[in-house]
Amino acid sequence: MAKVTLKKKTDVQPTSLNEVKSYARKIWLAGLGAYTKVGQEGSEYFHELIKAGQTVEKKGKKVVAEKLEAANAEIDEAKSEVSTFKGKIEVQLDKVEKAFDTRVASALNRIGIPSKHDVETLSAKLDELTALLERVARKH
Repeated sequence: MAKVTLKKKTDVQPTSLNEVKSYARKIWLAGLGAYTKVGQEGSEYFHELIKAGQTVEKKGKKVVAEKLEAANAEIDEAKSEVSTFKGKIEVQLDKVEKAFDTRVASALNRIGIPSKHDVETLSAKLDELTALLERVARKH
């Protein structure tokens, strides 16, 4: 029995060595073209990314500056309120201190202890009397 071999037909069958070489060259050139295109577009894309990054950075800095300015304004406002509140507290403390001093002086006066003013007045009179006595003693 004779053996029959069937050959499968393909759509692209190079018929000669020149056609194979031509086809291989086209593949090689297509690869080089793709490499070149990626290199060019990649460089352009890289520069576009840099520009986009600069834009985002600029916007980010602007937002940070605005937030910082707003925070500083709030801090200044809080400082002003604290300063006003502090002033009111100091006034109230002065009033309390004066009231306390008046009451203590009054209590001390009631039990017969002289006030600072009384002692200073008495001291001044004593100084006058001492000076007068010294003058009288010199004359005699």
